[in-house]
Amino acid sequence: MVMKVHGSVLSTPAMRVLIALNEKGLEFEFVPVDMRAGEHKTEHFLALNPFGQVPAFEDGDLKLFESRAITQYIAHVYEDKGTPLVCEGKPMATVGVWMEVEAHQFDPVASKLQWELVLKPKFGMATDAAVVEENEAKLAKVLDIYEARLSQSKYLGCDCFTLAALHHLPALTNLMASPVKKLFDACPKVSAWVADIMARPALAKVLAMRNQQ
Repeated sequence: MVMKVHGSVLSTPAMRVLIALNEKGLEFEFVPVDMRAGEHKTEHFLALNPFGQVPAFEDGDLKLFESRAITQYIAHVYEDKGTPLVCEGKPMATVGVWMEVEAHQFDPVASKLQWELVLKPKFGMATDAAVVEENEAKLAKVLDIYEARLSQSKYLGCDCFTLAALHHLPALTNLMASPVKKLFDACPKVSAWVADIMARPALAKVLAMRNQQ
């Protein structure tokens, strides 16, 4: 049975899963969920993700939700396919640290900035300058730490592309098209890292899907 991803290509968590599947070269069916119509709150969808959020994922009789859990499943169960998104032994422990950093330090700040600078204007809502200023300062501190880490290895945690980098990609596609780009440009190693990971064909395929919406 072909794997299924239920979600929206505008959703950064759904994009995370789609990028991972493309990195592995795996076949999958994308099942669009019309969030404006509230499809993610229907009984059918809640059977896949009881929190009513995208994405939801099916691989045969296995049903998963939470994008980072899904990408780890894809990386480990299909480790012999496509890009090795995980590594063995002690390096994986370090990669795991940076996966946690993305989830708990980078993403909360990135999400607030995306909402204020990218999504609010699309919905005709006013950007809150105070929220932007507060979270730009927080992001700058995170990127300073990234700059130091990237002086030790090509990618976060090791010298190869892993889930630690992949998990950043959806937010980066929005932030690098916003005024926040200046914060990344101010950190040479971070800027080079972003350019490297955003050039991956797996991301280009997902962006092509998004552009068709």
